[in-house]
Amino acid sequence: MNSNSYSREEIVEYYDKTQVHYERSWNLKKSFSLHYGIWDQSTQNFHEALENTNKTLFEAAEIKAGDAVLDAGCGVGGAAFYINSRCPESKVTGISLSSNQIKQANERLQSSGLENRLNFQVADFTDTPFEDESFDVVWACESVCHADNKADFLKEAYRLLKPGGRLVMFDFYLTPEGQKDPKGYINKWKQTWAISNYAAIDEFSNQLNELNYSDIQRINYTPKVVKSAKRMYRLYFLGVFFSNLYRLYNPKVSRFADSHYLCGKYQYLALKDNLWEYNLFTARKK
Repeated sequence: MNSNSYSREEIVEYYDKTQVHYERSWNLKKSFSLHYGIWDQSTQNFHEALENTNKTLFEAAEIKAGDAVLDAGCGVGGAAFYINSRCPESKVTGISLSSNQIKQANERLQSSGLENRLNFQVADFTDTPFEDESFDVVWACESVCHADNKADFLKEAYRLLKPGGRLVMFDFYLTPEGQKDPKGYINKWKQTWAISNYAAIDEFSNQLNELNYSDIQRINYTPKVVKSAKRMYRLYFLGVFFSNLYRLYNPKVSRFADSHYLCGKYQYLALKDNLWEYNLFTARKK
């Protein structure tokens, strides 16, 4: 176990205590997204950038009519609704450790009339209740970073996929420089997000190979998330003021809510020092 590992309960605590920050800075009630946005020359605003992330995963997954999709770490359900908007004939199951997130996703679902196409439930993506070969696609966007042992997720995803099924993932991966972390930026960033460790690029690729995945591909999207990283960095400066003010009147503020604003600083400083990359991994079950 990693000496700084976080339990399932602590990960849930992080998301539940910091959701108000996402509502304010990520416009969560409109975007339903808790991930980085991808920017290109045609992107007009941050909301479009967030949608681009889902669009990129959707196209990489090659989702088609009749596909069963598992969103592993679904947050408040934004990706599931996006998948349905692009392919109404698919069926999407979203899982999260947070009962609060699942409650919000189900509240939106109940008013959407899509109960026969979407399903949300509390579950751990390293140990799910689903039968073998239940899904055509396993989708994970910035969620597997929370797994203490990434191979646990990859094994479970392989079990759940049908033969020929597709795994698609966006996440943060350490470069060789990031594995050394000379200034401690990565370590400090992890603590603000309840993350035990980030996977190293080569190590993650090797795990996919060892677990018998095929057609393994990696695309580096780091240049396209720089604007999102800079946006978080600017929010950090606002966070310094508001967090100190809030702490003054609320001395018992929770640890994650108290330090969350620091993520904007450390993720950006680490990015500037080329300590991490934002990569799309795709693979198939043989």
